[in-house]
Amino acid sequence: MRSRYNRGGKKGLYIFLLVLVLIGAAGYFVYTSERFERQSPQIEVAKKIYWNYKDPLKVVLRDNSGIKSYQVVLVTKKGRATLDKAELSNPQKELTLELNPPVELELETGRAKLVIDVQDKSLWNFTGNKAHKESLVIIDRKKPELSVVTNSYAINRGGSALVVFYCKDENLKDFYIKTNFGKKFYAEPFYKEGYYAALIAWPLQQRRFRADIVAFDKAGNKAKAHVPLYLRERTYKTSKITLKKSFLEGKVSDLASDYPETKNMSPVERFRFVNEKLRAMNEKLIHTLSAKVPQERISDFSIKPFYPLKNAAPVASFGTHRFYYYEGKLISNAYHMGLDLASVRHAPIIASNPGRVVFADYNGIYGYMPMISHGLGLYTIYGHCSTVYVKKGDEVSSGETIAKTGNTGLALGDHLHFGVLVQGIEVRPQEWMDKNWIKTRIKDVLAEARKVIDE
Repeated sequence: MRSRYNRGGKKGLYIFLLVLVLIGAAGYFVYTSERFERQSPQIEVAKKIYWNYKDPLKVVLRDNSGIKSYQVVLVTKKGRATLDKAELSNPQKELTLELNPPVELELETGRAKLVIDVQDKSLWNFTGNKAHKESLVIIDRKKPELSVVTNSYAINRGGSALVVFYCKDENLKDFYIKTNFGKKFYAEPFYKEGYYAALIAWPLQQRRFRADIVAFDKAGNKAKAHVPLYLRERTYKTSKITLKKSFLEGKVSDLASDYPETKNMSPVERFRFVNEKLRAMNEKLIHTLSAKVPQERISDFSIKPFYPLKNAAPVASFGTHRFYYYEGKLISNAYHMGLDLASVRHAPIIASNPGRVVFADYNGIYGYMPMISHGLGLYTIYGHCSTVYVKKGDEVSSGETIAKTGNTGLALGDHLHFGVLVQGIEVRPQEWMDKNWIKTRIKDVLAEARKVIDE
């Protein structure tokens, strides 16, 4: 009897252990199977949404096992409307919903609530995983207020102009002056709330020019205002320069020696590297540093004509297209983007207007080069210096000596390369050296703007 009992007991134990194994396996299957996954669906939408009630709202739904059903409802004071709802026979792991305004709820500016409920196809907890999310919706159907107050009446190719405009919106996101060649010019707050002033530039190498102020609010509403400028074409010089062997093996070789990739180049290849690649690197630094616009509110822009070098004579013009030849063959070309001035050797260079030094170091073909920000996105550079008396971060005063002329960089004789930039665009220095041009294109425009604003 005892033997039969023991055999029965062992059999029961085996069955019990087998049941435990099966339960464990089933539990492991449930725990690891995608069909029983436990992660709630993801709802990708901002907690606060600005909606112009015209463009669709975008909502992204994601789930590991697949989305089985969803519902999106807009709740307002005037009622509620279902924007989208679906039971999916073929559950999707990712859905992008484009939610259009409900025709039954005609709303003006106001607040609403977006309510989203999602359920996946998981068998977990028998009903699957669910997600719920609510977002505040600011309904804004009004575009920003935007208008031109006044501007310079004309702009020269390669030159500058000033525009003053009004821009206001409760939900304003961004605004700038857009040009036909892709450049965006930004403005500085001017005089009173909602008013802005900006210098703009027509690049030398662009044959056409158009400027429009554009403003966007957070809901996607857009306003646009054209800047009415009379466009003046200018003719710029071309020059043919024959290079000498001594120049290629001297100045050019010295400049190229800092770059290992030029070690095995011929003299002509080194010149191409210096005149094209190194020039591009040096100009990129200048353009980057001069692209910034201060954001302090101003009431005026008291700029005086620039006169950096006393008793100087111009030796090279702005905008000249230079073609370089060696042994009768054209080997490279470049635009001269400044005004070269010369007087005596190591002549003092004067800061004609106050400003902040943003760069005062060696810059390749420009040699030792101080660079000054004068506000409103206006910058000046002083190239080929032999000595520099200022450093980055210094505030310079009108009349202060900042450097001395020299022949550092890609320069043969002692002279000053004087450059003027507006938000990263080189412009004609001659304009900013002309008292009458500054009065009619800058000072009078700001005075007229203040008068219009006060009225």
